[in-house]
Amino acid sequence: MKTSLSRPKHHRSTGRITLNDVAQAAGVSPSTVSRALRGERAVDPDLVQRVMAVSEKLGYVPDPAARALASQRSDHVTILIPLLTNALFVDLLEAAQRTLRAAGFQTLMGVTHYNASEEEQLLREQMHHRPAGMLITGLDHSLSTQKLMARSKVPCVHLMDLPEELGSTSAAFAEGESITSGPYCVGFRQVDAGEAMTQHLLAQGKQRIVFAAAQLDPRVMQRLQGWRKALKASQKYDPTLEWLNPAPSSLALGGLMFEQIVKQNPAVDAIFFCNDDLAQGALLAAMRLGISVPQRVAIAGFNDLTGSDQMWPPLTTVRTPRAQVGEAAAKMLLQLIHGETPEQAQLDLGFEIVARQST
Repeated sequence: MKTSLSRPKHHRSTGRITLNDVAQAAGVSPSTVSRALRGERAVDPDLVQRVMAVSEKLGYVPDPAARALASQRSDHVTILIPLLTNALFVDLLEAAQRTLRAAGFQTLMGVTHYNASEEEQLLREQMHHRPAGMLITGLDHSLSTQKLMARSKVPCVHLMDLPEELGSTSAAFAEGESITSGPYCVGFRQVDAGEAMTQHLLAQGKQRIVFAAAQLDPRVMQRLQGWRKALKASQKYDPTLEWLNPAPSSLALGGLMFEQIVKQNPAVDAIFFCNDDLAQGALLAAMRLGISVPQRVAIAGFNDLTGSDQMWPPLTTVRTPRAQVGEAAAKMLLQLIHGETPEQAQLDLGFEIVARQST
């Protein structure tokens, strides 16, 4: 089909080239232009090339606000994560973005810094962009954030967390405003993971197992619950073995916590750190202090972050499916956006105990 690349006459007071201008020049419908520019795989590649060439020739710049107003929904998805300095969330974010982009959706990311007020403000700002859907970390939100999500009617999938019982409705969907089969979640059971690692240490003959944690976000506290559960079941629970620090998690803090623990409680024979960066810092401190691991004290972590298998000794940890969570959550959200009902409202991807030489 012959196309005309002469600059079209348009009636906008702004003088901007419109989607209709591109469609007319390319000899296709405006909806086809929209789908081609979004990168939807169903559009013929030759047609995509033609639309892109016409768009570039005319100098067309998409107007997301106008498109959202016209369709009552944008092609953007909101993703809220707590931190970008933690590889856990970077892996999750990359997997989610790949999946959404392949389906023609862009992402608008917000970082909450584990702050409820900041999360609420970010969510209110994102609502101005009329997102097609939302991916939000966790199920722990302020009451106002819970209401904002429910009243927006925007499809939402929660990341890295599951309700206490599969199929249950969380507090985030109160006052009859929830999607009836919600909340939609993809993650694993943090309590079970904490319990499983503690049971692994008990199976190694460890008697006095410290739980050492930083940040103290809700998922960390669920791991603490699992540690308590395992120790109470074995009649070895001692509240003085809880070592909790609200400071951000880091290698430096892990080293400091290790030094304090072994100095103040020499009888401790294992330390379960809530995150691998703390445990990595502890291993470095043990080497510096000449404390043998695991002979004198065993060390375990959580998340199997980059470098844990290269530590000396290699770190025993809980491997979490963060990339798989990002991909599966994005796929679930796409189903909701398209009006489909996911087969499972709460998808448990599980975890793995990776036993290495540090225990």
